[in-house]
Amino acid sequence: ACWWQRESGRMSHLPGDPPELADLLRQQDGVVSAASALAWMSPKELRWRVTSGRWQRPCRGIVVAHSGPLTPRQRLWVAVLWAGPGAVLAGLTAAALDGLEGFPVTRTHLLVPARRSVRKEPPGLPLALHYSTALTPDDVHPVRAPRRTRVARSLVDAAAWAGHDRRAQAVLAAGVQQRLARPADLLAVVAANRRLARRVMIKATLDDIAGGAQALSELDLTRLVRRHRLPEPDRQAPRRDAAGRRRWLDAVWEAARVIVEVDGIHHVDAAEYWADMDRDIDFTLGGYRILRFPSFVVRYHGDYVAGKLRDALRAEAVLAEAGRIEIPA
Repeated sequence: ACWWQRESGRMSHLPGDPPELADLLRQQDGVVSAASALAWMSPKELRWRVTSGRWQRPCRGIVVAHSGPLTPRQRLWVAVLWAGPGAVLAGLTAAALDGLEGFPVTRTHLLVPARRSVRKEPPGLPLALHYSTALTPDDVHPVRAPRRTRVARSLVDAAAWAGHDRRAQAVLAAGVQQRLARPADLLAVVAANRRLARRVMIKATLDDIAGGAQALSELDLTRLVRRHRLPEPDRQAPRRDAAGRRRWLDAVWEAARVIVEVDGIHHVDAAEYWADMDRDIDFTLGGYRILRFPSFVVRYHGDYVAGKLRDALRAEAVLAEAGRIEIPA
């Protein structure tokens, strides 16, 4: 067995190190705490490996078993090992490792148990330290490395630590839409942490997502409907078009035969645009009235959207003589 070193993209080996040290280096991408290294070598030997350039010390208490630039993953290992026992990657950092897309991570988020101190000399990395009294072993993924929170906890923390409410809602919506977590899992995390920042807003958002509003634009539509006291629609409702194909609708008022679709930027694509038109034609032939709005109009021109929607609901109710939907004046 031997320890390994990365030089010019190649692996080189030196004999004599115990297999336990080699295994730890492999498991942790070549990054270990100095205390761990000293379990298998003397302080003099560790000092020689660093001063000779075979290893490097990116910060106090942490060594890396090569002398080249650190990879992004090695930087994460440096951060979590520097923060000490019990510390884990969290928030957007952990969520991105588990597949969350669309949210660039500019800082390494670390979650540390409350009443625990970290080393005074931080690594040369942009860090965001968070402390929690509600960090339990169940919140930490048992096998994934570097150590990090489970994805549901990561998403809820990312929402709590977001710069503003809208970004918090976007993180939650994206996590569910990208099939990383179920609303029930996220709500369980919220229920377990009574001191969670934005707790009321996060729970309300997750309740809306559980009701079918999965994208941020759909959450905007949900708030618009409630603000203008319009009837609640079915959200992300499955329907069959004229050809019998299963379609998912952003919002549908079945009694009034009215559909609302909220379009994001991807609908500008020519193929997507034609797919939308084709679907609209099928539903129109099936007796539905379709209102399609860009997401920015729903977000910033709610009165306009509510007026058009109210007119559509009222017109369809009159035409069908349904009398089953009460439309406020």
